[in-house]
Amino acid sequence: MPFIPRTKPNELIIFELLNRRMNLSSKEKLHFLNLRKGYEGEKQFDSLTEKLQCECLILNDLLLEINNTTFQIDSLVIAFGKVHIYEVKNYEGDFYYEGDKLFKKPRLEVINPLYQLSRSESLLRQSLLSLGSKLQISASVVFINPKFTLYQAPLDKPIIFPTQLTQHMESLNGISSKLTDKDIKVANQLLAANITDSPYNHLPSYDYDNLRKGITCPKCHSYFVSIEKRTCVCPECGEKEPVADAVVRSVNEFKILFPGEKITTNIIYDWCQIVQSKKMIRRILADNFHAVGSSQWTYYE
Repeated sequence: MPFIPRTKPNELIIFELLNRRMNLSSKEKLHFLNLRKGYEGEKQFDSLTEKLQCECLILNDLLLEINNTTFQIDSLVIAFGKVHIYEVKNYEGDFYYEGDKLFKKPRLEVINPLYQLSRSESLLRQSLLSLGSKLQISASVVFINPKFTLYQAPLDKPIIFPTQLTQHMESLNGISSKLTDKDIKVANQLLAANITDSPYNHLPSYDYDNLRKGITCPKCHSYFVSIEKRTCVCPECGEKEPVADAVVRSVNEFKILFPGEKITTNIIYDWCQIVQSKKMIRRILADNFHAVGSSQWTYYE
């Protein structure tokens, strides 16, 4: 079990919901797809670190600040008195390295993750020193996608390729030493310093009136068009879901998109669209949320 487990970024969650309810611009769509691909790559790397048998502490998705400068670390593993940090990239396709620059063939320059890694390593070292720790840092860029190829790869750079991942994890498992109190203390200090609300969100502007209303399928995300008795039925994949479950799920989506709005019978009735009875919406809200106020001023938390 990771010391700090990875959770899906709130920015990605909101983008997933908006992608079903509005037309994203090409730039917004590209950002969304990159977010999703990056998260998938990090989860794939997690599937490897979570199988480590050595005594270690795994901290995922750290967002730290030192001297008014924030930096992010995809994965951090404390083992054998050393801090291993990983910049995980889910790049796919043919790339080449030239003059300290990274290009996707034929000639599209992309941000060199080694620069990001160097910055994170330097800032982490400063952070550790401020916490009174002098643990050694080992930093690596991990290319996680098996469909990634890098031509002219430099031999002197801290890069782990897909074919080297198994060997790298085996080398960590070969560490026989126990975790020390200092290791655990550093992990707790980093946990306490971790920033949970990222300042880097790049969400599109949206408002209630411009979003598509309705209940989406939990499986294929298409829109339900019919209710059979107390069951929502997806016309695309045939998925069935109790109306109460579908409404609660839709309420939770509404709360994510509009955290400052009050949950009322009228707004959820309009949000769900296909539930024809306000009385049913009111009952579902009363059964699953806490009612505040009374009569027409009632809302739910």
